[in-house]
Amino acid sequence: MLLELAAANAAFAVIKETIANGGEIMSAGRAVMDWFNAKNSLTEKVQDKPPEQRTDLEEFFALEELKKQQQELKELMIYQGRPGLWDDWLSFQVKARQAREAAAAEETRKQIEKGKKRKHLLEQIILWFWLSVLAIVVAVIIFGAVWLSTMKGK
Repeated sequence: MLLELAAANAAFAVIKETIANGGEIMSAGRAVMDWFNAKNSLTEKVQDKPPEQRTDLEEFFALEELKKQQQELKELMIYQGRPGLWDDWLSFQVKARQAREAAAAEETRKQIEKGKKRKHLLEQIILWFWLSVLAIVVAVIIFGAVWLSTMKGK
Protein backbone atom coordinates (compact mmCIF):
# COMPACT_ATOMS: atom_id res chain seq x y z
CA MET A 1 0.00 0.00 0.00
CA LEU A 2 2.86 2.37 0.74
CA LEU A 3 4.38 1.63 -2.64
CA GLU A 4 1.21 2.70 -4.44
CA LEU A 5 0.93 5.86 -2.32
CA ALA A 6 4.57 6.71 -3.07
CA ALA A 7 3.93 6.20 -6.80
CA ALA A 8 0.85 8.44 -6.64
CA ASN A 9 2.78 11.12 -4.76
CA ALA A 10 5.67 10.99 -7.25
CA ALA A 11 3.34 11.24 -10.23
CA PHE A 12 1.45 14.11 -8.65
CA ALA A 13 4.72 15.94 -7.94
CA VAL A 14 5.57 15.65 -11.66
CA ILE A 15 2.17 17.07 -12.57
CA LYS A 16 2.57 20.05 -10.23
CA GLU A 17 6.12 20.71 -11.39
CA THR A 18 5.06 20.63 -15.03
CA ILE A 19 2.36 23.23 -14.32
CA ALA A 20 4.74 25.33 -12.18
CA ASN A 21 7.28 25.40 -15.01
CA GLY A 22 4.69 26.91 -17.32
CA GLY A 23 3.62 23.71 -19.00
CA GLU A 24 0.08 22.66 -19.70
CA ILE A 25 -1.69 19.89 -17.83
CA MET A 26 -1.79 17.91 -21.07
CA SER A 27 2.01 17.90 -21.30
CA ALA A 28 2.01 15.92 -18.04
CA GLY A 29 -0.28 13.29 -19.53
CA ARG A 30 1.96 10.35 -18.64
CA ALA A 31 2.22 11.51 -15.03
CA VAL A 32 -1.56 11.94 -14.87
CA MET A 33 -2.00 8.35 -16.08
CA ASP A 34 0.61 7.12 -13.58
CA TRP A 35 -1.25 8.93 -10.79
CA PHE A 36 -4.57 7.47 -11.96
CA ASN A 37 -3.15 3.93 -12.07
CA ALA A 38 -1.51 4.29 -8.65
CA LYS A 39 -4.76 5.65 -7.20
CA ASN A 40 -6.76 2.74 -8.58
CA SER A 41 -4.16 0.23 -7.45
CA LEU A 42 -4.18 1.64 -3.92
CA THR A 43 -7.98 1.72 -3.77
CA GLU A 44 -8.22 -1.88 -4.98
CA LYS A 45 -5.53 -3.01 -2.53
CA VAL A 46 -7.40 -1.43 0.38
CA GLN A 47 -10.67 -3.07 -0.69
CA ASP A 48 -9.07 -6.48 -1.29
CA LYS A 49 -7.41 -6.69 2.13
CA PRO A 50 -9.17 -8.92 4.64
CA PRO A 51 -10.67 -6.87 7.49
CA GLU A 52 -8.41 -8.45 10.11
CA GLN A 53 -5.29 -7.28 8.23
CA ARG A 54 -6.40 -3.70 7.74
CA THR A 55 -4.82 -0.80 9.53
CA ASP A 56 -7.66 1.67 9.49
CA LEU A 57 -5.67 4.79 10.30
CA GLU A 58 -3.02 4.12 7.65
CA GLU A 59 -5.67 3.43 5.01
CA PHE A 60 -7.66 6.48 6.02
CA PHE A 61 -4.68 8.81 5.64
CA ALA A 62 -3.62 7.22 2.35
CA LEU A 63 -7.11 7.65 0.90
CA GLU A 64 -7.33 11.19 2.29
CA GLU A 65 -4.04 12.04 0.59
CA LEU A 66 -5.47 10.77 -2.68
CA LYS A 67 -8.68 12.78 -2.22
CA LYS A 68 -6.60 15.91 -1.61
CA GLN A 69 -4.53 15.24 -4.71
CA GLN A 70 -7.65 14.57 -6.76
CA GLN A 71 -9.13 17.90 -5.66
CA GLU A 72 -5.90 19.68 -6.63
CA LEU A 73 -5.86 17.84 -9.95
CA LYS A 74 -9.45 18.92 -10.54
CA GLU A 75 -8.54 22.55 -9.92
CA LEU A 76 -5.50 22.26 -12.20
CA MET A 77 -7.61 20.78 -14.98
CA ILE A 78 -10.33 23.36 -14.58
CA TYR A 79 -8.05 26.41 -14.39
CA GLN A 80 -5.04 25.28 -16.45
CA GLY A 81 -6.69 22.96 -18.98
CA ARG A 82 -9.15 23.40 -21.75
CA PRO A 83 -12.88 23.82 -21.09
CA GLY A 84 -14.55 20.52 -20.19
CA LEU A 85 -11.25 18.77 -19.49
CA TRP A 86 -12.30 17.68 -16.00
CA ASP A 87 -15.57 16.20 -17.24
CA ASP A 88 -13.73 14.40 -20.04
CA TRP A 89 -11.22 13.12 -17.46
CA LEU A 90 -14.04 11.74 -15.30
CA SER A 91 -15.64 9.95 -18.25
CA PHE A 92 -12.22 8.61 -19.25
CA GLN A 93 -11.74 7.22 -15.73
CA VAL A 94 -15.09 5.45 -15.95
CA LYS A 95 -14.23 3.94 -19.34
CA ALA A 96 -10.77 2.90 -18.15
CA ARG A 97 -12.21 1.26 -15.04
CA GLN A 98 -14.81 -0.57 -17.14
CA ALA A 99 -12.11 -1.75 -19.54
CA ARG A 100 -9.97 -2.99 -16.62
CA GLU A 101 -12.95 -4.79 -15.09
CA ALA A 102 -13.82 -6.34 -18.46
CA ALA A 103 -10.21 -7.47 -18.92
CA ALA A 104 -10.18 -8.95 -15.41
CA ALA A 105 -13.48 -10.72 -16.05
CA GLU A 106 -12.13 -12.07 -19.33
CA GLU A 107 -8.97 -13.28 -17.60
CA THR A 108 -11.06 -14.98 -14.93
CA ARG A 109 -13.22 -16.58 -17.60
CA LYS A 110 -10.12 -17.83 -19.41
CA GLN A 111 -8.70 -19.27 -16.19
CA ILE A 112 -11.98 -21.07 -15.46
CA GLU A 113 -12.12 -22.38 -19.02
CA LYS A 114 -8.50 -23.51 -18.78
CA GLY A 115 -9.28 -25.30 -15.52
CA LYS A 116 -12.26 -27.03 -17.10
CA LYS A 117 -10.11 -28.16 -20.05
CA ARG A 118 -7.47 -29.54 -17.68
CA LYS A 119 -10.10 -31.34 -15.66
CA HIS A 120 -11.65 -32.82 -18.83
CA LEU A 121 -8.20 -33.91 -20.06
CA LEU A 122 -7.42 -35.53 -16.71
CA GLU A 123 -10.78 -37.32 -16.75
CA GLN A 124 -10.05 -38.56 -20.28
CA ILE A 125 -6.59 -39.80 -19.26
CA ILE A 126 -8.01 -41.64 -16.24
CA LEU A 127 -10.81 -43.12 -18.36
CA TRP A 128 -8.37 -44.39 -21.00
CA PHE A 129 -6.07 -45.74 -18.29
CA TRP A 130 -8.86 -47.78 -16.72
CA LEU A 131 -10.14 -48.91 -20.12
CA SER A 132 -6.60 -50.07 -20.95
CA VAL A 133 -6.37 -51.90 -17.63
CA LEU A 134 -9.76 -53.50 -18.30
CA ALA A 135 -8.71 -54.48 -21.83
CA ILE A 136 -5.51 -56.05 -20.50
CA VAL A 137 -7.43 -57.95 -17.82
CA VAL A 138 -9.97 -59.19 -20.38
CA ALA A 139 -7.14 -60.19 -22.75
CA VAL A 140 -5.36 -62.06 -19.94
CA ILE A 141 -8.60 -63.85 -18.99
CA ILE A 142 -9.27 -64.81 -22.60
CA PHE A 143 -5.67 -65.88 -23.12
CA GLY A 144 -5.78 -67.85 -19.86
CA ALA A 145 -9.06 -69.52 -20.83
CA VAL A 146 -7.71 -70.42 -24.28
CA TRP A 147 -4.49 -71.68 -22.77
CA LEU A 148 -6.34 -73.73 -20.16
CA SER A 149 -8.66 -75.23 -22.76
CA THR A 150 -5.70 -76.17 -24.96
CA MET A 151 -3.85 -77.63 -21.99
CA LYS A 152 -6.83 -79.77 -20.94
CA GLY A 153 -7.10 -81.17 -24.40
CA LYS A 154 -3.55 -82.53 -24.26
